[in-house]
Amino acid sequence: MNQQKHNTEDTLTDIFGSKEMRSPAPTEFIPKDKTAPEIAYQLVKDETYPQTQPRLNLATFVTTYMDDYATRLMNEAININYIDETEYPRVAVMCGRCLNIVANLWNTPEKAEWKTGALGIGSSEACMLGGVAAWLRWRNRRKAAGKPFDKPNLVMSTGFQVVWEKFCQLWQIEMRTVPLTLDKPTLDIEEALKVCDENTICIVPIAGVTWTGLDDDIEGLDKALDAYNRKTGYEIPIHVDAASGGFILPFLRPEKKWDFRLKWVLSISTSGHKYGLVYPGLGWVVWKDKKYLPDEMSFSVNYLGANITQVGLNFSRPAAQILGQYYNFIRLGFEGYREIQQNSMDIARYCHQQIGKMPCFRNYAKEVVNPLFIWMMNPEYDKKAKWTLFDLQAALQQSGWMVPAYTMPKNIDDLIVMRIVVRQGMSRDMADMLLGDIRNAVAEFEKLQYPTPSRIKYENKEHQKGKVYTH
Repeated sequence: MNQQKHNTEDTLTDIFGSKEMRSPAPTEFIPKDKTAPEIAYQLVKDETYPQTQPRLNLATFVTTYMDDYATRLMNEAININYIDETEYPRVAVMCGRCLNIVANLWNTPEKAEWKTGALGIGSSEACMLGGVAAWLRWRNRRKAAGKPFDKPNLVMSTGFQVVWEKFCQLWQIEMRTVPLTLDKPTLDIEEALKVCDENTICIVPIAGVTWTGLDDDIEGLDKALDAYNRKTGYEIPIHVDAASGGFILPFLRPEKKWDFRLKWVLSISTSGHKYGLVYPGLGWVVWKDKKYLPDEMSFSVNYLGANITQVGLNFSRPAAQILGQYYNFIRLGFEGYREIQQNSMDIARYCHQQIGKMPCFRNYAKEVVNPLFIWMMNPEYDKKAKWTLFDLQAALQQSGWMVPAYTMPKNIDDLIVMRIVVRQGMSRDMADMLLGDIRNAVAEFEKLQYPTPSRIKYENKEHQKGKVYTH
């Protein structure tokens, strides 16, 4: 009886007067005793406080805001495993509907009732599936022709996202990259075709390059590749990595040909949890027709009393994101998506314009083609500066902003840039607050008498290279 009374009183103790709040959080071993739920909740919640608030995180492409009804729907489905199609058949139907909608946004020519595609936990899995399909199609053609199939390669620019490096390592495929340069800030089509051969499984252009926010010229690539394939007799296809652009181009530039309207584009992947406006993690991959999805990628499993055919690297996966995506399609419609993406684009262009006016900076590209952009130090200003963009990142972080500074890919890796990604949830007022914080930080940097540690490190590095840093 006393023990029961003690437990009850312990539960009712004010959270911040409890013994757990004056004890270190567990780091190695599971605690011996139970903890009241409200105290456990507060302990975990407190761990998240010394972080950037999600909507101030301008480094991420990932959705950080959804409306209350979307959040409610997803919370109510948090305990549903998508793979249990027998138990949750309507989730599978909604997934198929989402694939249909995405495929039609990309102008699929497929006439089947259900378009050929697959769900992914993020665009990384979707990219992997597109790559595997291209590899298997190439391998099967080589086998049928009695030719060797042990040296596959893939071609793309050095602006690739790390998933492609993972894909090539895991499947033992040679990655042939075309360097980005200041003169050629997107995939150089001529150079890409130079490194292609009979073992090339596909070329991967990017709609929304992570490093820069620019789009590769996919229509130009398709035209050049068509001539190349006719000349060589090869059948090198295109897989478009549209992690960001897949939900931007259909709404803001519907006239632009980058999708299944092009002859050699056989598959496209995108991220539902980026500009698809759904909380992570969600990805989609669509093929031009069922014949481009190799049979070997479909696995039939007898699971919970039913045969389930699955295309994917993961088995169990959350269903909540599917509901979130389908809700968005219904709630927003084409016009709602267009308005949100246009707002993000307008705010990105406003920030681009304002930053470009600051004497200390220079924008990397003249045009903003996706709701993100990068900038660098003005070369003349940089010669006398006592700070770097890494210092600006740290200063902005003190105000809660996460605006990343980083070096560019190989060949231009001496170039330091900063990037802003504008998403749903970023307003013009927030943009003005950010720009004000940037101006204030620069004003403080210009009062410095001595270089910052990052500036010293940077200048030493450039001195060791034996060159003067230029843009």
